[in-house]
Amino acid sequence: MFSKTASALILAFLIVPAYGQQSASSTAPTTQSDSSQQSAQAQKKQSEKNSTKPKNDRMFYVMPNYLTVENQDKVPPLTWKQKFSTTAKGAFDPYEFAIVGVLAGIRQARDAYPAFGEGAAGYGKRYGAAFADQVDGNIMVGAVFPSVLRTDPRYYQRSHGSFLRRFAYAVSRIAVTRTDSGRNVFNISEFAGNAVAAGISNLYYPDQNTSLASTTTNWATQLSIDAFGNELKEFWPDIHRKLHRRKKQPSAAQS
Repeated sequence: MFSKTASALILAFLIVPAYGQQSASSTAPTTQSDSSQQSAQAQKKQSEKNSTKPKNDRMFYVMPNYLTVENQDKVPPLTWKQKFSTTAKGAFDPYEFAIVGVLAGIRQARDAYPAFGEGAAGYGKRYGAAFADQVDGNIMVGAVFPSVLRTDPRYYQRSHGSFLRRFAYAVSRIAVTRTDSGRNVFNISEFAGNAVAAGISNLYYPDQNTSLASTTTNWATQLSIDAFGNELKEFWPDIHRKLHRRKKQPSAAQS
């Protein structure tokens, strides 16, 4: 009796799961197909989100580098809100406060803009003017004009070719930029944005420093600084890799 009952239970135990597996397998293709589609859509959305997220790799580990695209040719365009938020994030980065403080100190030591005076008051005026310069320039070049003209304020690294080709490419990005749709156009944002920023600076600098010649000099200086910044953005990955390898070598030797 026990043997027959045990045999029946064992048989039922084997048959029921098998039947359940067959039922599940009959519906699995649809479920797996839907799951695969959902997974692909989720990965695509995440990829697009990552492509438009500000780059968080700091040049020389301190300088903000939010508007750089590395080893990618096609990425989703930035919305006007993203252009403003990313540019503002860089303009108000802690590094900027520190570097402006150094610049204001140098101007104080050289007695630049004598009308600002000396002492703490003079330093404060120089600091405020220098900080306003960098915020005005960044916002105009990276957000206002790109939003109006629908251009992309990001720097797209070339990352291949000879040093001279890459060097020339980085300089040329002062004159050439991309539209939100990916076409290359003249970089009005760079030239007009810095010109407007230089004009705005006349509102808070002493009258003797607001001539046309002075404004033009400030505009040309900012273009040169932006060109130098492009060179840093282009070659920083190479420098970073070399520094990383050197850091690894002593660790390997010690181990």
